[in-house]
Amino acid sequence: MGVFGLFNKKKKETLDKGLEKTKESVFDKLTRAVAGKSKVDDEVLDNLEEVLITSDVGVGTTLKIIDRIESRVARDKYVSTSELNGMLREEIASLLEENNAADNDDWELPCAHKPYVILVVGVNGVGKTTTIGKLAYQFKKAGKKVYLGAADTFRAAAVEQISVWGERVGVPVIKQQMGADPASVAFDTLQSAKANGADVVLIDTAGRLHNKVGLMNELKKIKDVMKKVLPEAPDEVMLVLDGSTGQNAFEQAKQFSAVTNITSLAITKLDGTAKGGVVIGISDQLKVPVKYIGLGEQMEDLQLFNRKEFVDSLFA
Repeated sequence: MGVFGLFNKKKKETLDKGLEKTKESVFDKLTRAVAGKSKVDDEVLDNLEEVLITSDVGVGTTLKIIDRIESRVARDKYVSTSELNGMLREEIASLLEENNAADNDDWELPCAHKPYVILVVGVNGVGKTTTIGKLAYQFKKAGKKVYLGAADTFRAAAVEQISVWGERVGVPVIKQQMGADPASVAFDTLQSAKANGADVVLIDTAGRLHNKVGLMNELKKIKDVMKKVLPEAPDEVMLVLDGSTGQNAFEQAKQFSAVTNITSLAITKLDGTAKGGVVIGISDQLKVPVKYIGLGEQMEDLQLFNRKEFVDSLFA
């Protein structure tokens, strides 16, 4: 069994509840899209295109899905509107699979080396530090020794916030004073984690996007310094995005992927929005797998992304 355990009933209920607003919105729109129609024709496909775009799936990804459904309709000659949900479900699941979105309920940390280092990036306000805290809780609960690095030294509030999470979860936080060199904090964190036999390290970073060159240089310096302690580090560069911002999250994702190599995504605040379709679009456009989704305020409400369960909840 993996680090986070099997996908159990409680997790499924949290997922269903977290996606409720998105599901209601999508189904309301789908119902209107097929109203008075018995078969999938050009008008239904046009309406479906509008449904997906207005559900924040994104134009590029929407067109892919429509093309696939159009091909199936052309091949099968007659497809009833009652079959549309099933087709959508299959095509979205297929798209997520192509973008390496795995069923992560049994995901385990690689055991080739310790610690496993996750560098966490994202703009201020997306839930980055909260996500780090919740991940630390989940890892510790699974019996892992966790270290946190407060490398967002640009804001005093960021260092304070991650320190509070460290106390709450009961894991060490390596920090320096405000304005310190973020790379120095990352270096100290890895040295301490390595010396104390940590299993996983989560490093917070500054969330400024107004200066791409500055951000790129800072992230490069952090990576270079970490490699002096652990040549493999970072094992993962995780981008945290606020799902409730819809298309704005797309823009942030594009900007961050332009300055650093993003390897995984965490999409937060899905419980308070009808824009859950953004999960599908961002993964497809960036070709980066969604690994975590935030579905509420509780510690347990951060889940490893399970492609099958996500699509099932969306179209149940």
